[in-house]
This record gives sequence, C-alpha cells and structure tokens, in this order.
Amino acid sequence: MITVKPGKVDSVVEILKKKRKVLKQVMIVTGRADISVILQGEITQINQMVIDFKNIRDIVTTETLIEVEVDLGW
Repeated sequence: MITVKPGKVDSVVEILKKKRKVLKQVMIVTGRADISVILQGEITQINQMVIDFKNIRDIVTTETLIEVEVDLGW
C-alpha cells in the first residue's frame, strides 16, 4: 500500500510500472492508500523493492502486507 503526495498518483504509477523485478500488479485505489502494488518473489527481492520505493520522492508512506497461510484445524 502506497500513499503519495497530492496530484502525484499518475506519475508514481508510471515510475512503478518501469520497475519489473518482482512487480506483479499496480492499482490506483481509494481509502487510506493511493496505490496498491502486488509483489511476487522471494522475501529478499520484495524487501529490496520496498526499499527502492523509498527512493521515489513523491511517495509519502508505504505499508507492507504479507500473505500468510493459516491452518485453523477445521
């Protein structure tokens, strides 16, 4: 989840689309965040991509959500 400076959503989306290492999907969303990005790869690759997001100056905040499988025993 990515929050950007006002009026910068489109330019940040274009920058993100150029980063193809582990990037699976980029979506403009409503709510707390402005952009949702789905990454797929090894955890070290994902960590590096999130660190790279910090180099995009129009990004204000990021929030990383990691999918986990849970066996509830049902």
